[in-house]
Amino acid sequence: MLLPKKVKFRKWHTARENPAKIGNETRGTRVSFGSFGLKAISAGRIRSQEIEAARKTIAHSLGKTGKLWTRIFPDRPYTQKPAEVKMGKGKGDPQGYEAVIRPGRVLFEVDGVTEVEARECLRKGGTKVQLKTKIVSREIV
Repeated sequence: MLLPKKVKFRKWHTARENPAKIGNETRGTRVSFGSFGLKAISAGRIRSQEIEAARKTIAHSLGKTGKLWTRIFPDRPYTQKPAEVKMGKGKGDPQGYEAVIRPGRVLFEVDGVTEVEARECLRKGGTKVQLKTKIVSREIV
């Protein structure tokens, strides 16, 4: 699982945002390293467990010839209170880390396999994250 080596604050504010006001991503929107990529088309948060599950699925489908790049990193801590605890009494304990994703962000990139194999392994990996995704190819300029 991915997690930062050190954080400045153990707990962050929830930072709830109005979904209508969430803009598109400005960085990390193009396929830079591989030939094909998995791009998010909806906003949300991806926990480190989901990133790891998608990474394992894509890596398994690629085989030994393919190369995989993970373009996101979970740096935001999330908290959760224990089960059957009354309201109040402060904020819950940190449970793990998540990455905030805006539409247009490239999550994973692959290379070294045919287009059919790349699309199939990215499709399998896209089912592991709770965002709507699409498969994009590198733009040759």
